[in-house]
This record gives sequence, structure tokens and C-alpha cells, in this order.
Amino acid sequence: MTGLQIRPLTPEDDIDAQVDLGQRAFGPMSPAQRLNWIHTATLRIRQGTFLGAFVGGRPAGAAAFHDMRQWWHGRGMPSAGVASVKVAPEHRGNGIGRLLMTALLDLIAERGYPVSSLYPATMPLYRSLGWELAGSRYMAAVPARSLRTLTAPDVASGTGAARGAVEVRRAGPADAAEVNEIIARCHETAHDSGPLTWDLEPAAHWLARADMYGYLTGDGFAAYRWQGGNEELFVERVHAATPEAVRALWSVIASHSSIARTVRVRIAPADPLWWLTRERDVSGASRWMWMLRVVDAPAAIAARGFPAGVCLTVPLVITDHARPANSGRWDLTVSEGTGTLMPNDPGFLSSPAPSAAGAAPAAPLALGARGLAALYAGTPVATLRLAGLAAGGAPAADAALDAAFAATPYMVDDF
Repeated sequence: MTGLQIRPLTPEDDIDAQVDLGQRAFGPMSPAQRLNWIHTATLRIRQGTFLGAFVGGRPAGAAAFHDMRQWWHGRGMPSAGVASVKVAPEHRGNGIGRLLMTALLDLIAERGYPVSSLYPATMPLYRSLGWELAGSRYMAAVPARSLRTLTAPDVASGTGAARGAVEVRRAGPADAAEVNEIIARCHETAHDSGPLTWDLEPAAHWLARADMYGYLTGDGFAAYRWQGGNEELFVERVHAATPEAVRALWSVIASHSSIARTVRVRIAPADPLWWLTRERDVSGASRWMWMLRVVDAPAAIAARGFPAGVCLTVPLVITDHARPANSGRWDLTVSEGTGTLMPNDPGFLSSPAPSAAGAAPAAPLALGARGLAALYAGTPVATLRLAGLAAGGAPAADAALDAAFAATPYMVDDF
């Protein structure tokens, strides 16, 4: 497009013009939403992770990413959370969105992020650049009265701490580092895949919100806010590494049952709450899927956790048009909970992978960028084939890959 410029936004750019662009693209913001957005946008502008598109000097689009850590089988790695992707209505259909996202992906790669995630408003653009559906954010609802009495444990936990001995204290912005550390410890202990922790400044800002109520134990953290006056309690998260912390934090939430009728909670698919209510009162209300991109394939495999009992070496052929450094023939090896992706013969198209003496060469599994992202997130190889995201390979390798990447990815954050 003539006169199009894409560049990082600077503190000298008009932030009100960016707010206007966001409202034209996504709808109006409340005063509180506007203040929160400006705070986050100002931080990302300062970090150089907010790109703007300009036509004739006027804002025509924007895209940004957040500095996060994402957990895969209990290991945290840097992750770029893409957000605020928008194009002014009068400029839609001219390719600005694709140019913006291509530039943003290049910036994410330059900054050294192994993976990137996003919540799509529409998927064709993101799929064309290598993002693919990977996991979900789940919302459940439970009548507040059902939390008054949780089911008793069948066995002793062995932690040596009685439920009443767990100290619960309020959490505020000064506790951001401790909150992040506890959340990380919980994800590591649970071998979680998909959830995030934020960098400290946004975490502190979130804890400072007037409508957010956070509570800490030595092994857990919970945060909630009121909705609809005092009719409903919205629980943004409950993280706990011990059964005593789980019960202590839910007891704080349950103490509102004389006022609130319903508790809505962002929840993990295997959250202990499903097993704690006395009746079948916890119901899944919604599921919102998010997308993943493997930005640096060798770095992403090296940073990911894998099940300790899985051992494999599988040849892969990866084709990634947007990130050519990922393309080629690779040997994927997983052993003792870690993985490596090593380049094979650069003439991979005519050179099959070596195999054991006397056996036929192993057939490589062919993946594009989308298939690689979906495999990384635990999608079974058979599903990838049926969806047109994988081809080739061998049945024995399929079973090994499914065991290595097995996961039910989820998030409790939006961004």
C-alpha cells in the first residue's frame, strides 16, 4: 500500500489515537478498561514490543506482544503473548494485518522467544503465518453454597500441616514476585502445559486493581472480584501445591456464600475443585481456544519438559515458510525428560534418515509450521494426519510421539 509505514510505537506517539483505533476495531472501553489498556500499552511501547502501521502519518493498525513465561510439561520458557492486533475499518482488506503480523513475528524471533501464543478473533491470518489451535481457557460455575463444605480427604496428605494451621494473608502489588514464584512452583509440580506467568510490572499492576482481591499462603494463591453487584464472585485463579493450601484458599472464597449466589472460576481441566464439591455442582460453562506458534524449533524443544519414561528418536521434515530457519530435516530425540532437535542431512528431500543396521530407513514425519505447533501442544499424530497437518512417518513413531508430547494445554489468563 502506498504510504504505508510499520514501525515500533514510541512514547512520542499519540496514545489517545491508539485508544481510538482500538475502540473503532473492537468496540468501546469502560473508563477502567481504558486506564488498564493505556498502562499496559505504555509498558510495551517502552519495551519496544508494540508495532504501529501508519498510512499518511495516521494510525491504520497496530499489534503488540507481552513478555511472558509459558509452562510446558512443568517447564517454563519465554513466550510472546500476541495481543492488540487491529486494523482500522477503512483500511481493512488491504493486507495491513498480514504485514503487521509478519513484522511482529520477525521481532518476536529477533528477541529470542521459542514460542508465541494468542487468542484469535479470526484464524485465517494467524494460520497462514504458522499459529495453530493448541489449548483452551475453561470457565466453570458452581453455586456458592456448594463450597461451604468440601468433601473430606480419603487419605492423609503427608505434608504434616493441618488445614486450620495454614496461614492465609492478603496479597498486594508488593507481593508480585512471590505470587509469580508460587504460581510457577504450582505449574512445575503439576507438570502443567499451557498456562502463563507475567513479567513483574503487569503482575503488580493487576494486584493493585481496586476490584481485585488476592490471597496468599506459603503454597498457594487465589484472586477474585465481584460481578453483578454482589450476586456473583468471579475467581480469576486458584493455584495451590498442597491439599491444605487448596482447602484454605477455597474456604476464603466459600466464606462469601452467604452473599454471593454463584461462583464462576477460570479453571484447569483437572483442577481439584472438580473432586472437592459434595455434589455434581461444578459445571463447565465455556471454552475459549487459543493458538500456539513454534518460533524457534530447536530452542522450543530444548526448553519443553517431557515425560521421564519416554525415550525416542524420530526423523522429522519441517517446512516453515515464515521462519525458514525451522525448515529442513531434523532428528527429534527425547530422553530422561528432555528433548533435542538436531539438523540432519541438509539434502533431506533425497536423503532418508539412517536406521538400525539391516533395517529400512526410518520414514520421516512431515510437518508444516501449523502441524509442528499442534504436535508440540499434544495433538495426536493421527489427528494431525486427518486434519492435513502431517504426513509420512510410521505407526511405531506415532505412538512414541503421542507419549512424548501428551498434554491437555490450558490457560487461565487472557491478554
